[in-house]
Amino acid sequence: MNVTVYGDSILKGVVFEDGKYVVAHDWQQRLAERFALRVTNRSRFGSTICKAMARIEKDSETPSDGEEIALLEFGGNDCDYDWAAISDAPDGAHECKTPPALFLDCYRRAIRLLRASGRKPVLATLPPINSELYLRFLCRGGLSRENIVRWLGDVERIYRWQENYSQMVEQLSREEDTPLIDLRRPFLQDVRSPAALLCADGIHPSRVGQDLLYQTFCAAMA
Repeated sequence: MNVTVYGDSILKGVVFEDGKYVVAHDWQQRLAERFALRVTNRSRFGSTICKAMARIEKDSETPSDGEEIALLEFGGNDCDYDWAAISDAPDGAHECKTPPALFLDCYRRAIRLLRASGRKPVLATLPPINSELYLRFLCRGGLSRENIVRWLGDVERIYRWQENYSQMVEQLSREEDTPLIDLRRPFLQDVRSPAALLCADGIHPSRVGQDLLYQTFCAAMA
């Protein structure tokens, strides 16, 4: 079976180690070997659903024989903000990269395009982030934590806003009658600390977190 992955750095396999980002396709390679899959990973670091549309549109122009799964995982970058701008102007109005209405519209269009081409779209929720780790990572280069928190109201708003995008993916799954793989719940239910499951940036799954992704995908395949 063919699987094409459309997503961001989470499913690209990016981890933050020794002060830099590296790609480790642990979950993908192990899953492909275990289930005899041919995986094409079109995930990109920093990708949003709108940025990915050009690739999805191009792929959808070629009909599939119905034996190809299109796995989509978006929202983590879509919900992100220009934190430097917020640090400089905490009393200003700031909009995230892909506002909710546009996020839903683009994602819905992607699902329908892929399905019309004969592919089987499958959605994935977002692994949770750790607000405190992420904010600490953001401010390491000189951004004002005080100003960012002033704009946020409270640090955990970062988590809640990202959670909102994961919930919109669940909404789309119901409305478009599309299978959903819940990557979020296993992280929330795991007894290990966020520091074990996530990298120091608070958003990318660590090597341990990547193993949890692999186990979650195995359960979904079964």
